[in-house]
Amino acid sequence: MKLDPDGRVAGARFIASPNCDARPPQACVTLLLLHSISLPPGKYGGNAVEQLFTNRLDPQAHPYFREIAELRISAHFFVRRSGELVQFVPAQLRAWHAGNSMWRGCERCNDYSIGIELEGTDDSDFGVPQYVTLVALTRALREAFPLRDIAAHSDVAPQRKTDPGARFDWPRFLRDLSRA
Repeated sequence: MKLDPDGRVAGARFIASPNCDARPPQACVTLLLLHSISLPPGKYGGNAVEQLFTNRLDPQAHPYFREIAELRISAHFFVRRSGELVQFVPAQLRAWHAGNSMWRGCERCNDYSIGIELEGTDDSDFGVPQYVTLVALTRALREAFPLRDIAAHSDVAPQRKTDPGARFDWPRFLRDLSRA
């Protein structure tokens, strides 16, 4: 897996999200931020996440969608249960994934982070294909950016977020990431 000069990962399916903008001048991407999402909650597959990140979610398609259809959010990447990688925002741009957030005393995590959404919930296990893709993607991003930290959405917004949740296997991810 490799990042091209346009900030896109070769092999990822690219669906452009309008929910992004330029990073502030002199912003240095040092944080990888992990999230989880499924739409409707607890349901996997389908295209609702893609619709949400591209402002096309039909509020009539599910009762929960009425609550979130007006959100203007995105992530750089989405890793499906199958391990398929979908990219919404080029890595050099700022995706709108962290919201009101702080990491190590620095606010506005979107300014200096890359957001990866894993298809899942706080209380479900993530699959082997997801970890394989996540490790390969993280390695590619580390080659392109001076990433110093990897954190959960719950770490940067603990008052309002719990993802990716207790079922995300941090020891496995970090062990696999450290292998050559």
